[in-house]
Amino acid sequence: MAEFNEKAVIQRIVKLRTDIAGPRGKSKFAQAIGLSPSTYSYYEQNRLPPVPILLKIAEITGVDLYWLLTGTSPRADAFLQQYPKLASQLTSFLQSNPASVDAIKAFIELLNEKTVAESNHTAQNSDQKSTKSSWIPILGRTAAGMAHLWDQTDLSDSKEMVTRLQSLIEKHANTAVMDSHIGQMSVDFQAKHMLKSMDAQQANLIQINPTQDDQIVQFVENEEIHRLFPDCFALQIDGDSMLPRINDGDVVILSPSVPAAQGQIAVVCLTNQIGVTCKIIRTTDDGVHLIPINEKYNTKVVSKKDLAWALSVLCHIKLG
Repeated sequence: MAEFNEKAVIQRIVKLRTDIAGPRGKSKFAQAIGLSPSTYSYYEQNRLPPVPILLKIAEITGVDLYWLLTGTSPRADAFLQQYPKLASQLTSFLQSNPASVDAIKAFIELLNEKTVAESNHTAQNSDQKSTKSSWIPILGRTAAGMAHLWDQTDLSDSKEMVTRLQSLIEKHANTAVMDSHIGQMSVDFQAKHMLKSMDAQQANLIQINPTQDDQIVQFVENEEIHRLFPDCFALQIDGDSMLPRINDGDVVILSPSVPAAQGQIAVVCLTNQIGVTCKIIRTTDDGVHLIPINEKYNTKVVSKKDLAWALSVLCHIKLG
């Protein structure tokens, strides 16, 4: 059995790091194996890394784990036995061209750097997709006359809505984020007690770099509300009819599985107008009353048959 020496293992890790990332490349190497520079530096000084870190080091450097732990590699002998012609050719070449040793070493270092870069790219994409799985698309504004993407929001089937929204999110999984803002969340749907914990939470509003055929370029990031309502989507308020509760430019969160409730804030779509409107909703025998909070606007009464759909505003997010 090969001898195991912790200090020798650490020395081999230092050598690998130096060969791949350079004498001052601790931070780069630490990032490649998923550690902070300070944690990695601690391992280099006097402590053997745990098994998952050793596996990661072996993976990104391309070395045999057995060699990393013992300094010998049964796989190397097996490789030479499997490819005797290649080993013989390399030996003969180096014997005839000893000056080429440095060039071959440099080539191997480039291959190792490529391995590290690919590993970093894979990890970043994985983190990005994981984060974006909790994104909530902002589909448009609530102003009449602005159709935006209402032709894409079939509210008749909540499960279908989840699938369609998720496909929109996945479409942008590798798109660069242009800008983001932290907004303050306020709960509006008081009948849902589980939403209470989200009152005064923060949500991240994200703008991505759009492509030519895209209209959806903004998302809300909030893991908890996305978990509670996987079919939720967002709209941006246009106008001041809901002041002082909801301001112009605020973002409201809706779910097709939560219809409008009597006397509460809702987003309403009417069959005889383009776009939607945000108001307090109250239904009576004479029709549907759409009530603004801002007293300078009048209540609008529409026929029940003109109501295409109405969804409760679960919460809204202030940008300022």
